[in-house]
Amino acid sequence: MPEGPEIARAASDLAAVLANKRVLLIEFAFQQLKPHVDMITGSRIKSVRARSKAMLVEFDCGLTVYSHNQLYGRWAILAHGEASQVGLQVRMAIHVDEAVAVLYSASDIEVWPSANIGEQPYIRKLGLELLAAETTLNEVLAHIRQPKFQGRRVATLLLDQGFLAGIGNYLRSDILFAARIKPDARMKDLTVVQTNALAHHALAMTQQSFATNGITNDLKIAKKLRGRGMKFSQYRHWVFDRVGEPCHVCGTKITRLDLSGRAVFWCVGCQV
Repeated sequence: MPEGPEIARAASDLAAVLANKRVLLIEFAFQQLKPHVDMITGSRIKSVRARSKAMLVEFDCGLTVYSHNQLYGRWAILAHGEASQVGLQVRMAIHVDEAVAVLYSASDIEVWPSANIGEQPYIRKLGLELLAAETTLNEVLAHIRQPKFQGRRVATLLLDQGFLAGIGNYLRSDILFAARIKPDARMKDLTVVQTNALAHHALAMTQQSFATNGITNDLKIAKKLRGRGMKFSQYRHWVFDRVGEPCHVCGTKITRLDLSGRAVFWCVGCQV
């Protein structure tokens, strides 16, 4: 499933094509959304933005389209007349003068009054947005220190969008590694140093992933490994999806642990 950085990058790409453009036509695959077509068609697109793993497209007619890619959804920008990708189902298409923005495969699409989009169930539950330009390290620290989080396992919290919005499984594993936190540790078990490191790496790593198209490893290490001829998948992460491979720091083989049906990757040599 795409994580916050991937959706934010998609929002940036879509905004470059759609923002301030007039809608020639909007198409929905789902019958319950089709009554909104007439109102949106002819309106101007005010903004395209990500909120955690959701995409919000706001129109000046007073409506906002919410979508969540879930596991298989993906956005594409096509030229007029260009054929849709074979094997993918078009769920929504926004036509403007220059291009067509197409959402494939996703089934979680809703239309809301823009003034009430904060009440959409997924949006309403979101915690602090790590990719928001105004989010600071001090805000992240204050947020994660709240008493309601202290009895919960850190690895579980990092997948809870009500904790820190935008983190998914690859970010979770690499944030835990960088902060030197064991996967089964609870928030109240952390030292002050670990708590500070958790806040720092959650913010910095999520922003780095957005800026680098998904690299969560130390950039100097990644550059060195790339220079040795390693593939992107081999130098991209600290520990995620690297079972049996040597830790970039201590050389210990990376281990996988399943927590609540989701894999966490960690180094038993560094995360002590």
